[in-house]
Amino acid sequence: MSGSSESADEKIIKSKKRIQNHGEVFTPKRIVNKMLDLPNIREACQNLTSTFLEPAAGEGAFLVEVLDRKMKMVVKNHGGDLTRYENYSLLALSTLYGVELLEDNSQKCVMNMYQVYYEAYQQQAIKHGAKVKKKVLDSAKLIISNNIAQGNFLTRLSPDGNPIVFSEWHPVNLRKDGKTIKVQRTEYTLNDILDGIKKEDGEPLTHSVKAEQLDLFDYFDDEEGIEKEKKRMKYVPVKITDVYKEEMEEVDG
Repeated sequence: MSGSSESADEKIIKSKKRIQNHGEVFTPKRIVNKMLDLPNIREACQNLTSTFLEPAAGEGAFLVEVLDRKMKMVVKNHGGDLTRYENYSLLALSTLYGVELLEDNSQKCVMNMYQVYYEAYQQQAIKHGAKVKKKVLDSAKLIISNNIAQGNFLTRLSPDGNPIVFSEWHPVNLRKDGKTIKVQRTEYTLNDILDGIKKEDGEPLTHSVKAEQLDLFDYFDDEEGIEKEKKRMKYVPVKITDVYKEEMEEVDG
């Protein structure tokens, strides 16, 4: 008994220190729902393509609830066909972004969002007498891990001092009667987003990607070989269920 009491005391002390050091507070679910039921916000939650950016995501209280609402809309509008559901559920997932200062919170946020997605998807798969697809789950993991960033929203930097980076997942063939969706990924820093900067479709954070390692003797044939072996790359449009492959192509010129 004394061990568990000490553990509880330690937890309280830790919680107080985190509040003092980081201003960490947890919003009760009923308050989250009241806030999300406000006019305009409620409508945005029901719009699969409307984006949300939570600057202090915590463990994902707001984002998880928005995702849950969006997933219910996917079932309502696209639940009759599992392929449509898979595509539109990933589209809904791709619209939710968050920044969280504390590492353990950001990891918990990622896991909480994945759990909501997985359980909703599994329920639909069972309903259709099918199994969940690995490629869909892998794509969901990639989207969530790129949309939830650990860092400081005020400085716009990640813990390593580099800019916080997000990926936009832009649908390129969104049709009312379509079963599948293609998206093109473009990377933006948080600064880019807040400053309203528009980048070329498919542009990664940096154009230069190192090609295969040069053979040692190539250097003697061409002293500028190393520079010439750098290629400008961009993300290509792919099925949203295939984004986990992170496919890129060389940019001409």
